[in-house]
Amino acid sequence: MFEKVLIANRGEIALRVLRACKELNIKTVAVHSVVDRELKHVRLADETVCIGPNPSKKSYLDIPAIVAAMEITDSTAVHPGYGFLAENADFAEQVQKSGYVFIGPDPDVIRLMGDKVSAIEAMKKAGVPTVPGSGGPLPADEEACRSIAANIGYPVIIKAAAGGGGRGMRVVHNEDALWKSVQVTQSEAGAAFGDSTVYMEKYLQNPRHVEIQVMADGQGQAVHFFDRDCSMQRRHQKVIEEAPAPGIPDDIRQAVYQSCVNACVEIGYRGAGTFEFLYEDGRFYFIEMNTRIQVEHPVTEMITGVDLIKEQIRVCAGHRLSFDQSDIKLNGHSFECRINAEDPKTFMPSPGKVNKFHAPGGLGVRVDSHLYGGYTVPPYYDSMIAKLITHGEDRATALRRMRIALDELVVDGIKTNTALQIDLVNDPEFSKGGVNIHYLEKKLGLS
Repeated sequence: MFEKVLIANRGEIALRVLRACKELNIKTVAVHSVVDRELKHVRLADETVCIGPNPSKKSYLDIPAIVAAMEITDSTAVHPGYGFLAENADFAEQVQKSGYVFIGPDPDVIRLMGDKVSAIEAMKKAGVPTVPGSGGPLPADEEACRSIAANIGYPVIIKAAAGGGGRGMRVVHNEDALWKSVQVTQSEAGAAFGDSTVYMEKYLQNPRHVEIQVMADGQGQAVHFFDRDCSMQRRHQKVIEEAPAPGIPDDIRQAVYQSCVNACVEIGYRGAGTFEFLYEDGRFYFIEMNTRIQVEHPVTEMITGVDLIKEQIRVCAGHRLSFDQSDIKLNGHSFECRINAEDPKTFMPSPGKVNKFHAPGGLGVRVDSHLYGGYTVPPYYDSMIAKLITHGEDRATALRRMRIALDELVVDGIKTNTALQIDLVNDPEFSKGGVNIHYLEKKLGLS
């Protein structure tokens, strides 16, 4: 096992990783920007290193600074959490070349799955169901693009191969708008990602967003941990997640689970990962793979009883998986509400000092947060300040517990989206289960 892990992240995920390391008797190093010196995990870590000024580019995205921090603290591995450098193949490669371990897949696997075109090609070979599409980058020929779109059938969506987070995509409803949309998306992709490659897929009208959590040891063993529904979204950003996804026939689930496990073995995957799909009319369509732990991993932990972070650390330390598929049992249902420091109506960020913070409790309630009374939420980073998670023996029980927990939550001094979350968990359609990815924006009058 690793002797010392450097945590290259901040906020609740950094605290989550620190706790897992402590359970494994691993010493921890917390790196932080100037403004983050009072973060909870920084206070609790064995060692701390300030890696730069407040802007992410000068601290949490500064690869040389993080590698230097590993050197001066004699760290043996780095955990990237999610966001920042978690899916940066160059960072993973630099860590390895410097003689340390990156807690995640090998750089070549990150590159393979980070490019949407190569990822789709790899998934097709592994038998993972994919969205009908161009099968590769779009050619620089207008008539060829028109022919591809005609074969797929309108509407289609143009996507940046290096895109992510809902950026670098454009829906096209007819042939007249196609070529201009291709050119504009290429231009935007080049500016945003440094890669103007785009591809085309069938645009699904009312899909759900369902994802499969996996873990692999890079030694030929891989398992799945069932699925999650992340369809409650605003501008491609998830707001509420739940596990398992409601209303999907078991035979359809099992087939896609197995395809994901097979794909992990096929590409030599190591660590925690998530296959993201659109689900519509009883069919799954692969859209991307996240080669890291995800924000919503707690709902999977709640329904399986498996500590995903600890297992992720173990397999990246060279151990084989500590269980096989038959050991992983589905137990009940779980929800997660993301609590953001933002105005619940305008969604504008609301940084500032937290005067009071009260976390809800009770059976089946979990709060992952770095907040405490007196902490000041800085304006430089993502606005998520807490994750409220509930579990119950069934969906109705877990949802009731979430309603109670949201009522108990107190964050005084700044605005949060708690009021929106209370509205959503009491929404009749959401209570039934199975809303699509457009539901929230329509509810908010944004589409």
